[in-house]
Amino acid sequence: MFFRIGMDDKFGDFEEVIDDNGLPQTQENVEGSVRVRLPKKGEVIGVILQRYGGNRMEVIGTDRVSRNCRVPGRFKKSLWLRPKDTVLVEPWPDDNSKGDIIHKYSGSAINQLRKRGLLDSIPNDF
Repeated sequence: MFFRIGMDDKFGDFEEVIDDNGLPQTQENVEGSVRVRLPKKGEVIGVILQRYGGNRMEVIGTDRVSRNCRVPGRFKKSLWLRPKDTVLVEPWPDDNSKGDIIHKYSGSAINQLRKRGLLDSIPNDF
């Protein structure tokens, strides 16, 4: 149900959305789904364990393989990574113990991945 508020307000017309309880909907009480980048074929979700320096770091993936990963040059300036960050890794085709970090997940995206059960196989004890 929509109500028009402030028809002759100097800032223009605003619409207030009222929910079923008669309360105005705000950003806090509206449940919405967050769009999350899911791993495609050949990609693995992982958590950074340790930084080695430069653009190299150790990442443990959902497949329980520890990889020596790097940040490709096109992502170096846009990805700021620290230990315990959740990232998306693309393993190298010729060596499964190495990979490239191609995406960093935000806090709300990590919550959505946990709800979907995609982070259950990563150990939490590190």
